[in-house]
Amino acid sequence: MVGVGRLFHADEINPHVVINTAAYTAVDAAEDDPESADAVNANAPAMLGALCAQRGLRLVHISTDFVFDGCAHRPYVPAADPAPLGVYGASKWRGEQAVFASGASHAVVRTSWVYSPDGRNFVLTMLRLMREQGTVRVVNDQIGSPTSARGLAEICWLLALNGDAGGVFHWSDNGAISWYDFACGIHEEALALGLLSTPAKIEPISTDAFPTKAQRPTYSVLDCRDTCSVLHVTQQPWRDALRDMLRSQQRPRGTV
Repeated sequence: MVGVGRLFHADEINPHVVINTAAYTAVDAAEDDPESADAVNANAPAMLGALCAQRGLRLVHISTDFVFDGCAHRPYVPAADPAPLGVYGASKWRGEQAVFASGASHAVVRTSWVYSPDGRNFVLTMLRLMREQGTVRVVNDQIGSPTSARGLAEICWLLALNGDAGGVFHWSDNGAISWYDFACGIHEEALALGLLSTPAKIEPISTDAFPTKAQRPTYSVLDCRDTCSVLHVTQQPWRDALRDMLRSQQRPRGTV
């Protein structure tokens, strides 16, 4: 937590906007370590919000679809009541509340199923398993929307620039699919781009067949229409965004 305060004491840093991308995202581990989840997901945003309010800075804070319980049957609008199922979602919801109460100019961006060319995420994990194992089993009864990190970054930047856009915003790529559908899309696009030398077998399974410590929402599609209207943007179809990201895997790192 000391690091949050030091951010604003460095002479060379004079920000106008803070975009908080930090999060404790180990959903299952959070069930056994709620203190760590709260420290990063709730306490740190509270400190950031207070510091931003004191200095007149705008805060863009990233949150999650896990603030919802998944009992809906239509996309969640920003005004929908949060009801997190587990420690991770609850800690993120407390972080949102802290930002709301901070008095800082703010935009909270809820997103879902984020992936990128780097780090650890579902797309890269699927590619590795398809190469190493040949057969991959993926749940087919949890429905949501993938989000390209690049697209999410663009939305955060627009919100950083637009000080009049305040409150809660939802963002994902366009399309409501299961994790199994996502895996099949990854497989098909990777084959077409030559990222897989041989086809893999993708088997659908139920959530009950793949138990986890933390319960996941069965439906967490986000309604992004308000975001599109306020920022004058359109959602990219999830397959197009996925294809763009996978194309980056074809080039050696460091090349343009």
